[in-house]
Amino acid sequence: QVQLGESGGGLVQAGDSLRLSCAASGRTFSTSGMGWFRQAPGKERELVAAISSSGGRTYYAGSLEGRFTISREYGKNTVYLRMNSLKPEDTAVYYCAASGDYGLALTLAAYKYWGQGTRVTVSS
Repeated sequence: QVQLGESGGGLVQAGDSLRLSCAASGRTFSTSGMGWFRQAPGKERELVAAISSSGGRTYYAGSLEGRFTISREYGKNTVYLRMNSLKPEDTAVYYCAASGDYGLALTLAAYKYWGQGTRVTVSS
């Protein structure tokens, strides 16, 4: 079992940066792939970035690579999402998720555990 809690969201202006954090409790963090998803109003939840259980592999949604960076810190059981050059279209609720399995998880269905989400609003 993994419990997840996100933080770091807020209201920013276009061009600003934010770092989201997701603190995980439970003994499976180090053996679990982690991901960040987002859901904008009226849209489906989409995978933003993912990192493997080992931390050695990452994935980014095509349009976000270069602006977003996912990382994890095992000593703190925390996964981060650094977001640079934010745009109004990045406005969404961002969710942290854990697959509960080894490797890199790339589908919504692969994730067993979810946080409550943190809202990011980017004004133009």
